Amino acid sequence: MNLVSQVLAIVAVLSAGIIYGTDALGALVMRPALERVDERMLVKITGLTHYYGDRRFPLPGILSVVATVLTAVASAFGQRWAATIAAGAAAVILLVWLAIYFTVNAPINRRLTAAAMEDRVPENARALQRRWDSVINLRAVLQGAAVAALCVVLAAP
Repeated sequence: MNLVSQVLAIVAVLSAGIIYGTDALGALVMRPALERVDERMLVKITGLTHYYGDRRFPLPGILSVVATVLTAVASAFGQRWAATIAAGAAAVILLVWLAIYFTVNAPINRRLTAAAMEDRVPENARALQRRWDSVINLRAVLQGAAVAALCVVLAAP
């Protein structure tokens, strides 16, 4: 069961790492860059980015949560208690991240995507982006913490 939990943890690290890297890019690079563009460009860039991201990221996102939960279960069956706790913590962290994404980011993504596809600029485009940006640092920290906890699973006896 140890090998199973470790393989699942590797899958979880790799899939969560995709989301972590994207959120870190958003926090460190995209947020300050988007502050320097006009509203039309802001809507076009973010709308198209969300259009593709919201279609392509569910697979690694779902896979990271499922693999993390299965890692916790397999670790418990293998009586790897430190690994079980670390995987359980990672699962909770990922669920908190999902709650933030679905309550704050997803509705904004839909609005900016629709605006970009219709080639229009909402009057509140900058406010929408500020709201989206208000949680990106937290999202990056949460994903980083989940990846770190999953690495603990790999290092735990």
